[in-house]
Amino acid sequence: MTRTDPFRRTALVIMARYPAVGEVKTRLARAVGAERACTLYGAFLRDLEARFVGQRRTLVWAYFPLERDFAALVAPGARCLPQTGRDLGERMHHCFQQLIADGFERVLMIGADAPHVRDEWLDEADTALDDVDVVLGPSDDGGYYLIAMKAAHDVFTGIAMSTPRVFAATVAKAEHSGLRVHVLPSTFDVDEEADVVRLRELLARDEYTRMLPATAAVLKSWS
Repeated sequence: MTRTDPFRRTALVIMARYPAVGEVKTRLARAVGAERACTLYGAFLRDLEARFVGQRRTLVWAYFPLERDFAALVAPGARCLPQTGRDLGERMHHCFQQLIADGFERVLMIGADAPHVRDEWLDEADTALDDVDVVLGPSDDGGYYLIAMKAAHDVFTGIAMSTPRVFAATVAKAEHSGLRVHVLPSTFDVDEEADVVRLRELLARDEYTRMLPATAAVLKSWS
């Protein structure tokens, strides 16, 4: 990275699991079957890569589990960072620590479960970091689909992930530590069959079909 390329000093991290049947989207799989759930998740990954590879922010895939060859799934030369830690919070914290240590001045982290995240929300997060310490994008299930920081603040330890209190607890922890927080518009993660219904509704709009062509094709094949 060079001092003349400011956008390349921002990392866009996508937290992703290797798309193996029976190991991803397990709640959705109970409704639609493990094969379909895995195929849909794979489409999310393809659409996210198509949207963000080679763009102004450096795309980083933070993958799990460690033993899977995630690099074989994505574009040659893509940066793949293994998620290390005892739980999700620790793994996320480690990603921030690693990338800040590598010289990135801003890190935006999103989950692959919300492939419909809008470009303007990412831009809003980037802009907000001029004035705040932590940016969060709340999800309707009580978690968050995005977290962005300029430093590896520990807003993860002691918070039980995958619970309806994650977003509120993270805001409280950040504010207790004296950190300034900016909140983005809310959206949903695709975890349950009802979320697929909501995703289909978005894909009825041309802008989302163009954004998520692989996802649209998979869902059309289910009809």
